Amino acid sequence: MSIQTTPVQTATDRRRVQFEGSLGDRIMRALCIGGSLIVGLALIDVVYQIVSGARPAISKLGLGFLVHTAWAPNLKHFGALPMLYGTGVVSAMALIIAVPVSLAIAIYLSMFAPKVVRAVVGPLVELLAAIPSVIVGFFGIIVLAPLIQKIEPGLHSALGFTGIFGSGQTTGLSIFTAGLLVTVMVIPIIASLSRDLFLSVPRELKDGAEALGATQWEVIRGVVFPTTFSGVSAAVMLGLGRALGEAIAVASVIGGGETISKSLFQPGNTLAARITIEIQYIENNLQRSALFYLAVILLAMSLTVNLLARAVARRYDVHRAVV
Repeated sequence: MSIQTTPVQTATDRRRVQFEGSLGDRIMRALCIGGSLIVGLALIDVVYQIVSGARPAISKLGLGFLVHTAWAPNLKHFGALPMLYGTGVVSAMALIIAVPVSLAIAIYLSMFAPKVVRAVVGPLVELLAAIPSVIVGFFGIIVLAPLIQKIEPGLHSALGFTGIFGSGQTTGLSIFTAGLLVTVMVIPIIASLSRDLFLSVPRELKDGAEALGATQWEVIRGVVFPTTFSGVSAAVMLGLGRALGEAIAVASVIGGGETISKSLFQPGNTLAARITIEIQYIENNLQRSALFYLAVILLAMSLTVNLLARAVARRYDVHRAVV
């Protein structure tokens, strides 16, 4: 026996569905807005706390803090230039090595690797990015530093005339070791993002280039790279953000140097490493405020890099939509 549905019942059911749907939409919208507000307020609070903590050092030391080299808490002399130099050198070294290696990995996984290899190697590359910094730093102390200690004399003999590869250190702890360690941490970020970008290139574009007689290298150079340039640039900037803010791993192997040296084999320091090591041993209020000042500089650098990465990625999305 069939049950007849009256027009009144149908209208009632339709209104009920619309009410439940609109209620769910409102709840979801409220949750999204609430989450966004929490994140925004947390960021504002972090910036406020750091700037407030740095205000005494900013007032006393001024912009001269950025160019002074002395760091003597007992004498209340503080300068950020050695840490700025170390941060820049370590980050630049990491990108110089990591970018070509990462692009090579991404090209292989996206265009040449068999599916079985891609299914195994791809997750391993991403897993490397998930290793905690303290484990990477432990690896640097136990494995990488002794290895660098052995190869530094050879590099000094071959390339010492440049001044970049000076006399080797007996401990292997140096800016060079820190740069290599950060490279290991940056490679999976750039490689995994670039691989996804290369896979997103329309197959029709590559097939069309090959139909015109282009070789694999010409397809990569003339189609894949131009199509994904903005996205790859954003991935490199995200890797740079990781390099700038790395603290535990770098502090483990950089040696804690206090001077600026042309040689990569000399100990050095970075903004994040200085804050991490010294925040536990505060001698006076000015030292504490100076560390907050370093945090302000590092925060400004990191935010700038991330905003640039988002701007470049947005340009990539617009370009891909047009294509």
